[in-house]
Amino acid sequence: MFLRRFIAIIVAKIAYWASVKLFKRQGVTWAGKLALDICPSILKDLSSQIRNDIFIVCGTNGKTTTNNLLALGLEYEGYKIICNNTGSNMLNGVTAAFVLASDFRGRIDCDYACIEVDEASTRRILPHFTPDYMVLTNLFRDQLDRYGEIDITMEILREVLNACPNMKLIVNGDDALCAYLAAAENNEMITYGIPKQVGDSKEMNEIREGRFCKKCGAILNYSFYHYSQLGDYRCSACDFKRPFLDFTADEIESRDLDSGLSFYLREYPSHSGTTFSTGFRGLYNVYNILAAYSAIRTSGVCPSNFQNMLNSYKPNNGRMETFQIGEAKVTLNLAKNPAGFNQNIQAVMQDTKPKDIIIVINDNAQDGTDISWLWDVDFDRLSEVNANNIITSGIRYLDMGLRLKYVDIKAKPVREVRAAIDELLRAGSTNLYVLVNYTALYTTGQLLKAMTK
Repeated sequence: MFLRRFIAIIVAKIAYWASVKLFKRQGVTWAGKLALDICPSILKDLSSQIRNDIFIVCGTNGKTTTNNLLALGLEYEGYKIICNNTGSNMLNGVTAAFVLASDFRGRIDCDYACIEVDEASTRRILPHFTPDYMVLTNLFRDQLDRYGEIDITMEILREVLNACPNMKLIVNGDDALCAYLAAAENNEMITYGIPKQVGDSKEMNEIREGRFCKKCGAILNYSFYHYSQLGDYRCSACDFKRPFLDFTADEIESRDLDSGLSFYLREYPSHSGTTFSTGFRGLYNVYNILAAYSAIRTSGVCPSNFQNMLNSYKPNNGRMETFQIGEAKVTLNLAKNPAGFNQNIQAVMQDTKPKDIIIVINDNAQDGTDISWLWDVDFDRLSEVNANNIITSGIRYLDMGLRLKYVDIKAKPVREVRAAIDELLRAGSTNLYVLVNYTALYTTGQLLKAMTK
């Protein structure tokens, strides 16, 4: 067994090095697959060496940012961390995170593991280890041809919770679907959320998944929405309602564009709290920060350096990642489902300066070949973003152009992303947003990195 594990680690590390250095590809998934093929028990062997706790982060949107904030927050307190920070969140990617962090003898020197896990992959991953904590960010519709309706995702997570009764849940209490799922199981639950309305949710026309009570089927009444189904809800017929929030974000202020957000994070029952500020934009990032902080505190660690971590954290992997190309500031962001895309549009609207936008839509297997979700996005709001030019790109660039035409948004079709970026830069663009779905994320990010040089 030791020999197989040794060979698996050697092969995986070489494969990863070759992918990144020689072929300029991400390489994480390939490395993990090879390691599992050679030594099927390698993930179980390596994960058992974590000294303290294993966190997994699940949910439709915000997994990568939340997981990376959680990992970095623990690092700032002096702990050694394993984290799949590239966002490779299926079995092969999770395996690679442990393999690449081990030495050649298969030894792990880490206090915590912070692992982002695809919801549909939890069935395959968790037999290899039992997490101590699950952070559940939200549950939205995502890739109907892969996940099916959201009830299927909830059923998968329910199976996982039943199989891990001692795993503590850190749940977004503002999401009726997450709250119901957690309350219906026997796992201990900690909640976080935003207790008061922020902005004017009446302007939002999003598709809301949580309009009916999962407990009895009656209509849920909302006193306010933040976005999608996140808000303050109460069933019109039974006792189901938003749970008491253990961690909250109050006094949320959106400052100038470069300064980002500030808010007062309060803990209960002590009512103690701290004001945090960040350069992030978008209300969804308040949820991401809340989730990471709540997880750290729930594990018993005092995050005394959390603000320092936020000061140093640079969004990457296409989560409001910025690139400077000559005189142009280019912002890359992932938008892979209706809820996420609507929040992207909201974040772009916060930038009142003139701008150009490229929307890249692919339909590869990892994206979901069914792109009907585009018709659930509030693209009519692009008329308010002060855009000089909008270009549609990617494999389904014509479909994206047709979607915009139906809301009277003028867009130019340019299939190749590089050609679209070059065209706008030559025209003098200094403020460019590139919104991409999943498989365009890595290649577009690598392209922009190369162009900065």
